[in-house]
Amino acid sequence: MRLSVNVDHVATLRNARGGVFPCPVEAARVAMAAGADGVTMHLREDRRHIRDRDLERVAAEVDTRLNFEMAATEEMVALCERLRPPACCIVPEKREELTTEGGLDVLRAGPYLAESIRRLAGLGIEVSLFVEPDAAQIARTAELGAQAIELHTGTYAEASAEARPALAAKHAEAARLARSLGLQVHAGHGLSYETIAPIAAIPEISEVSIGHFLISTSVFEGLPVAIKRMKGLIAAARG
Repeated sequence: MRLSVNVDHVATLRNARGGVFPCPVEAARVAMAAGADGVTMHLREDRRHIRDRDLERVAAEVDTRLNFEMAATEEMVALCERLRPPACCIVPEKREELTTEGGLDVLRAGPYLAESIRRLAGLGIEVSLFVEPDAAQIARTAELGAQAIELHTGTYAEASAEARPALAAKHAEAARLARSLGLQVHAGHGLSYETIAPIAAIPEISEVSIGHFLISTSVFEGLPVAIKRMKGLIAAARG
């Protein structure tokens, strides 16, 4: 299982004060040196954390599997076409939300989503859609021609300890369905040391994306320590 480290909130901290420190590009380098398998960056329409130049520099300067999180807009699709990262994940985006609040509603998406997937996949970019663990959403994702899904684990991660086993089982069922339809399966949102094991134990899931928890924990532990500890928990769950 790959661990992709989302460095968005290094940029949040930088932007709170202005200037250039801490630098999300340097965070990407540190993450890779600590054993991360990739870096995730979400360039939002309002540029509240990651900026265009951050994304451009990581694409050009850091030896990583860059996963570009983006809304399906002409601006973002054109930027992805120019940078050609190995992977992109199309997510829902609302200006007023603090963070992504749920999966993309693929069933009600307009025709531009299919066009975006076609354009990006045609360049050899692995396109995933960020969806809920719902059979209809997963089936439609496969029909649209995406290569992967990223299961939204936020509801699971935020649930009580008593409720999590049933929710993890729902993710496992969704992952099996997705693989049977030929999709790669990723997962992310809200995962922590406490919640990673049941998700990492699902054999069909090949990648997890974790950001806010790792960046927050790094304030106390340091980013390399946090990444290595998370990698260890993933390996134990897979073993």
